[in-house]
Amino acid sequence: MNSFRAEFKKRLGQPGLVVAPGVFEMVSLRLADRMNFEALYMTGYGTVASLMGLPDAGLATYTDMVGRVTAMAGMALRQRQVVAVVACQDGRREAGCQGQLEDQEFPKKCGHTPGRRVIPLEDMVKKIEVAVNSRTDPNFQIIARTDARTTLGLDEALRRGEAYAKAGADILFIESPESVDEMQKICQTFRGTPLVANMVEKGRTPVLSKEDLEKLGYKIAIFPVTALLASVQAMTKVYEQFKTTGSSVDQAVELYDFGDLSKLMGFEDVWEFEKKFVETK
Repeated sequence: MNSFRAEFKKRLGQPGLVVAPGVFEMVSLRLADRMNFEALYMTGYGTVASLMGLPDAGLATYTDMVGRVTAMAGMALRQRQVVAVVACQDGRREAGCQGQLEDQEFPKKCGHTPGRRVIPLEDMVKKIEVAVNSRTDPNFQIIARTDARTTLGLDEALRRGEAYAKAGADILFIESPESVDEMQKICQTFRGTPLVANMVEKGRTPVLSKEDLEKLGYKIAIFPVTALLASVQAMTKVYEQFKTTGSSVDQAVELYDFGDLSKLMGFEDVWEFEKKFVETK
């Protein structure tokens, strides 16, 4: 477990952007994990949507989210030496994870939705100090996220970022800047500190290329809902065809091969076991 965190910490000190695609349930986790990304991001929005069919608005319990991140981290580590599952919730310390602390009031919401309020700066600083003090693995990276930009403005978000870094946060996540100029100001303010860029298609922040994010100074780019949006779009087309034609014949959506999906889910191990212990000659 510690070796994965050590590798991730080392990677943050090296050149180049860490691209972390969003995973929201176990199929997306297994698929992304086999592609050798340096990190995966467990999206709160997508996880709550897939687990409960509800909005990410504080409706999932702490137990719900701990259960999901534990399952995802455990699966990733079994599949391959994934560097980190970066968890989109407060203070996760499960195997292979880095911990993200947020300054939203409860119930917290997705960072690109309206109606988010933040707790006093001093309270968030205490949360970070407690996390730093209770850290038993020096490679465990504490990510401090502020949602202050949307309601209190960029200057307050920057002020909070400075306080959170001073309190011991290893990585800063200034959520929802609304222009490239704002993104540039964030990177200039925290030059030398690993920064997270949250790339949400049609969200509040411009979605930029890998090269542009690197040029600005970001170290980690998360794409929390891209795969979820693509999945829902494909499913919409499939269900529309069922409704219209009553069949999947001449399906317009390109489908993943069923045999490949069975292998992705681990059926080859089942077949091998049955061949060895169950099937009679």
